[in-house]
Parts: sequence; C-alpha cells; structure tokens
Amino acid sequence: MLSNQGPADPPGVTVLVIDDSNTIRRSAEIFLKQGGYSVLLAEDGFDALAKVNDHDPDLIFCDILMPRLDGYQTCAIIKRNAKFATVPVIMLSSKDGLFDKARGRMVGSEAYLTKPFTKDQLLQAVEQHRRPG
Repeated sequence: MLSNQGPADPPGVTVLVIDDSNTIRRSAEIFLKQGGYSVLLAEDGFDALAKVNDHDPDLIFCDILMPRLDGYQTCAIIKRNAKFATVPVIMLSSKDGLFDKARGRMVGSEAYLTKPFTKDQLLQAVEQHRRPG
C-alpha cells in the first residue's frame, strides 16, 4: 500500500466517519487525509457496522441523527462487540446539548464534537482519542 505520510505521521491509523450528510463526510475525509490518516466513510449505521467488522478502524466519528440506525444505536452495537469495545467513538452532532453528550457517554462514546467542525478540531480529536498504535 502506498502512503504519503511523513515521518511524524502515525503509521496506518484508520478513521471511520459515519454521517448521512455527504458534505460532512467529504469535509472530514479531506481534513483527515491532510492529517495523514486513512479514511473510511459510511452513510448510515448499517453501512458502518459492516465497515467496522471488515476494517477494524482505530477511531470512529459517528453522527447522532441518521436514518434507519441512529448514532446512539450504532455506537452501542459497536461497543457491545468485544472485538471493537476498545475502539474510541466520537459522536458528531449539530446540537451542543448536555442531554446529547450524556446519552453519548451512556452508550460508550469517548467524546462529542459539534458540527460544523474545523480541521483543527477534527485532527485534535483524533490525536486525543485514537487507539495507541
């Protein structure tokens, strides 16, 4: 696999972004790739569960409001699987409410990022929460 990572970049860190908004997915993908990370994209919880199983990402960003399977349900399913229980999940939401943050913690998320996020906020969240390589 070819890589354009510099010597300071973490080797082989894979980040999964789950969001039903194409704009958010693409923005996150661009920011993360600029940070030297491998990126997987999923547009809903069902798509995400298959990708988690196939690729075992090092960190997951998960939107809360999605059709079919919302972010809380998706996070809870990932965390209930012993193989993926240690994968950090960061909830994404356009709402910055205490209830949303508390509910995210209840299903096992490590952190909460409010949309729209900046490149710096996104990369800082990855650095703080990704599994050690």
